[in-house]
Amino acid sequence: MLTSLSTQRSIAIALASAGLITIGSLGALGFTRAHAVTTPAKQAVASVQSPVMSLPDFAQITAHNGPAVVNISVSGITKTSSDNSSGNPTSQSRGRQGLDPNDPFFDFYKHFMGPNGQYPLPRETPMHAQGSGFIVSADGVILTNAHVVRDAKEVTVKLTDRREFNAKVVGADPKTDVAVLKIDAKDLPTVALGNTRDLQVGEWVLAIGSPFGFDNSVTAGVVSAKGRSLPEDSFVPFIQTDVAVNPGNSGGPLFNGRGEVVGINSQIYSRTGGYQGLSFAIPIELANRVKEQILATGKASHARLGVSIQDVNQAFADSFKLDKPEGALISGVEVGSPAEKAGLKSGDVILKANGQSVVASGDLPAYIGNALPGEKVALEVWRQGKREEIAVKLADASAKQEQTVAKDEGASNGKLGLALRPLQDQEKRAIGATSGFMVEGAEGASALAGIQPGDVLVAVNGTQIHSIEQVRAIVSKSSKSVALLILREGNQIFVPVRIG
Repeated sequence: MLTSLSTQRSIAIALASAGLITIGSLGALGFTRAHAVTTPAKQAVASVQSPVMSLPDFAQITAHNGPAVVNISVSGITKTSSDNSSGNPTSQSRGRQGLDPNDPFFDFYKHFMGPNGQYPLPRETPMHAQGSGFIVSADGVILTNAHVVRDAKEVTVKLTDRREFNAKVVGADPKTDVAVLKIDAKDLPTVALGNTRDLQVGEWVLAIGSPFGFDNSVTAGVVSAKGRSLPEDSFVPFIQTDVAVNPGNSGGPLFNGRGEVVGINSQIYSRTGGYQGLSFAIPIELANRVKEQILATGKASHARLGVSIQDVNQAFADSFKLDKPEGALISGVEVGSPAEKAGLKSGDVILKANGQSVVASGDLPAYIGNALPGEKVALEVWRQGKREEIAVKLADASAKQEQTVAKDEGASNGKLGLALRPLQDQEKRAIGATSGFMVEGAEGASALAGIQPGDVLVAVNGTQIHSIEQVRAIVSKSSKSVALLILREGNQIFVPVRIG
């Protein structure tokens, strides 16, 4: 059983015949990095040769670790409600949750039930599913995905020697999709855990699991990227690979060339529900940290900062005078959150957390979510054209907080193409703002950027605005673009508007 991510956007894949290489033709000789053809004269002066890289011994890795990889069968009852009769997990129910059917992520779906399952009907439905896992201690502790054992009433673990055990779900953490199982056995084979710090893009990796119930199937590929952020999975910096994984591989191990586990295979990106070249694994350090918490307390804890963020694109970088489009742009701050108490504001751009660079906005929640509640984090923040250090004491993500966002203020006209008026007192009370400007018309640059009548403009380039003259002054100093903080239907979002 494997989590699948799918999209309605077409993915065109072209294979250039000139670029195809048959690995089998290289045999035991391995392979060398591509190099330019040189003439004999040039070869005579060449002093540096390309390094020779040998292929990992996949057979040895499989023989040594295969016995520690298990098949997991799950049965239970799932409570569902759906008006979709087609059996397609990309259902209309997602639309009822507020997702526009035309949104490119409308067709993303997760945690489908595998070949023997069915899409839930509007009643309690028997559920049968399969997945994979791996033994991390000889007394029967097993790691797998949380979605593999979700709604499980009975979990059966089968070893490669055909022995079967009833397993107890010690704990599961949906935020990271990690679960810990325990079986009553001794002297079991185990895997060795590695680390992802030394894992390099382009490095060989190998997966063992039970796709479609085929026990101990082995596939290999390379690391495509590290630190990937996926929709709805902000706590995990995924390892992306091109290893073939399919429904049933979920929860199985991803090995490096030394036979060490570096990840848990968790998701695929697919239009069909099957493998299409994009697979994602949970870093083993994260999974192991969650495992230790679950074994100690029965659950995992994650920290919370209390901000809503956006990616910094080139337009935002120009607006905030950043050297390059990197960081996490704060568009909202929760009232009473650690972020508000530390003085973070809408318009701040977080560049580093405890010295670790925040390149894409997804880097921040992955880092914060894996810190512990109560931990102090030093944030490097870009504010009003200057770098500042702000220390934040993180809260517990499981604590229920009022999801109210701190309001800013602002407005503009002229180069932006906006027709604005100050908010009336009753409008301020309705939206909880102390000031602001209602957009009564948008044309030109602002209309192209998506600003609409009825939006409330509350800040420009992160600066709270109290008059149209103040906005005009800020816009006049901006040569390429400005970042407008817009309040729309209770949500705040920065919108880049190009003016140059």
